[in-house]
Amino acid sequence: MAGQHEPDGLMAAFHAYERALMDDDLDAMARLFTPGADTLRGDAEGLLVGHEEITGFRRGRGGAPRRRLVGTEVRPLDADHAVVVAQTELERGGRGLQTQVWRREAESGRWQVLVAHVGTPAPALDTRIWRVVGDPLVPGAGTGALAGETVAVKDVYAVAGHPIGAGNPARLATAETEVQHASVLGQLLAGGADVRGIARTDEFAYSIAGANPHHGTPPNPRAARRVPGGSSSGSASAVSLGHASIGLGTDTAGSIRVPSAYQGLHGIRTTHGLVDRTGLLPLAPSFDTVGWMTRDATLLRRVGEVLLPTTGQYDGLGELVIVPELLALATPEVADAVAARFAGVARTEHWDGAELLASYRRAFGTCQGFEAWQEHGAWLTGRLDTLGLAARARFEHASTISAAEAEEARETLLEARTAIRDFVGDRVVVLPSAASVAPLPAEAEEARERTLTLTCLASVGGLPAVNLPLSTASGLPAGASLVAARGRDRALLHLTEALS
Repeated sequence: MAGQHEPDGLMAAFHAYERALMDDDLDAMARLFTPGADTLRGDAEGLLVGHEEITGFRRGRGGAPRRRLVGTEVRPLDADHAVVVAQTELERGGRGLQTQVWRREAESGRWQVLVAHVGTPAPALDTRIWRVVGDPLVPGAGTGALAGETVAVKDVYAVAGHPIGAGNPARLATAETEVQHASVLGQLLAGGADVRGIARTDEFAYSIAGANPHHGTPPNPRAARRVPGGSSSGSASAVSLGHASIGLGTDTAGSIRVPSAYQGLHGIRTTHGLVDRTGLLPLAPSFDTVGWMTRDATLLRRVGEVLLPTTGQYDGLGELVIVPELLALATPEVADAVAARFAGVARTEHWDGAELLASYRRAFGTCQGFEAWQEHGAWLTGRLDTLGLAARARFEHASTISAAEAEEARETLLEARTAIRDFVGDRVVVLPSAASVAPLPAEAEEARERTLTLTCLASVGGLPAVNLPLSTASGLPAGASLVAARGRDRALLHLTEALS
């Protein structure tokens, strides 16, 4: 029950807020929260600071979970401030707790929330992150270099006894059960790692945002309410949250580098074709490659010791080079973070070829789309309505790309590949892994093109690239991509460990 000395008008305001919350009345909720930059709202997914940020979150949430009040306690702090603690019972089951600091506005005398913390029961299985989990789902060898580690497997790899869903329920419903593990997964298991579960992905891995319209967007614990990065989003979020220590993913156009940058992870896109892709559902085979993410550089390197071949590797790397023309493709906060991290470490060098990156990006998109339709068009024909809007738009466009257009784009990419590999040479080129920090969902599409212009450099070149986590001045994660010559993956992992 409410405290017996509750201030006049407080509980009326509290119950008005509860009604507005259940009615998803955005205007009423905005009026009942204190305006300005000092207002706070927090929950398990992060802290929102300022009235504007809180209002933006509510606008994109689509309503709060249904609940009823079980009881409230009020503790006045002074004449104009009070704490209200309320127990709630969720319609879906379980009890929650919310704690609010209310402040009386001096002129009007109205009560408004200054600070709010919301606690609800955690789900036994966060289906935004996982399709299926076990304890473990698949046990490893028990001994080996990766004993004790756990793997979140992107839902494009074959896991024996399970179908590949590729982020699409209709695809999952029609897919056959896999009879053996993907080659790379077999290596991890033999190395001692356990499979924790199969993690969500953007539909058919054809995105870098990380959203999934069927299962929800995996959370980004390092940047609350912002996108996690895709298409290896489920694997990245599982690692970032500590659900698994290794996130197995793929990188076609940045699907390791982007989620790693957005979530402050170490991640590697391996040299194209260096790691066996048997058992991997393709998107665009000319660019698809195996990758993985971890929370620290040492484990990233240890996974490489298991997965990367020992033959044909170079012993060392040349100097680090940072390119102003590539930095300019990123937002100032990301460019500044990269430049500051490598000041005195990397030599600055201009690259005339950077002005052609936009044309390389267009040719890459054409080839990627053409190959994606060749791989999945037969199944998607008559089933495009099973896709979310973003994936459907990409596949619909891909279906219109002619063989002649694809061949012209391939010719451009052959020239581009030579130019990129010649520029990288024996050195390590440093550039932003993504053009911005993790955007808010409504801004994800706007950020996409500049990021893909950066990520296509390694994708077109077929080169290995490692994300080195950075922090911007605002405290949000960003990433620097270290790109080296083909086959220098092991050396790149050792360099990343040293830099970390």
